[in-house]
Amino acid sequence: MAKRNALGKGLGALLDSSNDDVTLVSEGAINSVATIPLSHIVANPFQPRHEFEDEALSELAESILIHGVIQPITVRKVGSEKYELISGERRTRASIIAGLERIPAYVRLANDQEMLEMALIENIQREDLNAIEISLSYKRLLDECGLRQEELGDRVGKKRSTVNNYLRLLKLPEGIQSSLRRNEISMGHARALITIEDPKVQDYICKRAVAEGLSVRKVEELVKEYQSTGTVPTETSTTTTTTTASNEPKANYREFKPYKDLLVDRLGSAVEFASVKGEKGKIVIHFDDKPHLADILEKLRHI
Repeated sequence: MAKRNALGKGLGALLDSSNDDVTLVSEGAINSVATIPLSHIVANPFQPRHEFEDEALSELAESILIHGVIQPITVRKVGSEKYELISGERRTRASIIAGLERIPAYVRLANDQEMLEMALIENIQREDLNAIEISLSYKRLLDECGLRQEELGDRVGKKRSTVNNYLRLLKLPEGIQSSLRRNEISMGHARALITIEDPKVQDYICKRAVAEGLSVRKVEELVKEYQSTGTVPTETSTTTTTTTASNEPKANYREFKPYKDLLVDRLGSAVEFASVKGEKGKIVIHFDDKPHLADILEKLRHI
């Protein structure tokens, strides 16, 4: 019997799809939820995520001890007593930490390409991804899953223009991409830098943005200045005008960097120290949408 091709569907459709080759397995039926020994589950070879925060896993493990695994993981059958993860590696790792022996899992049939597509789409739907991780996942969906760029937005629930903006980030120099990964700059900063062709100028403005805690608007102003004059105002000239007019001491953004890094780490979002004058200033926290804002507010309540 020919195997139906499920490529080109969203994650929900792929997980809900039926298969004519349904058979029974020892822990339950394929295309149904079964309770599977954790010792029978192996990692997804196509897992795009490689780093898992120890503290977050410990917190999830504590929650699992109290409430159990609320949402089943998804696996595919690859042997008599062997399953490969499709989605839910954090839940699986946390369950092992919690000392569980079995875990609820949705068992399904999937080929390698379906495994990769589902793993990538599930990874994109996480809330703690940085912009480069999202961009790379989009690119893999295009390159390795055979999706066309015009249909990629539908697969991940994003506007085509949004997907294109992420893909363009991969054209930036590696140093700027690293700053994005570390949440030192936001996607707004990066989008402004993309419009400059000279990588040296891009890198210079990026380093200025990180060192001085420049806002997206300020970076956009520096970019426009460069595009109109061919030069970028130096830190001295831009800050001297401000300090002379206001008679305030020059802001030393470097001394605030440890606090900024701590907030970025705790909130998982871009953070700026803006309008710093002496020891006074304000903090700007970036968010992408209402769910992201709600997540930030929830994290702030626990800091």
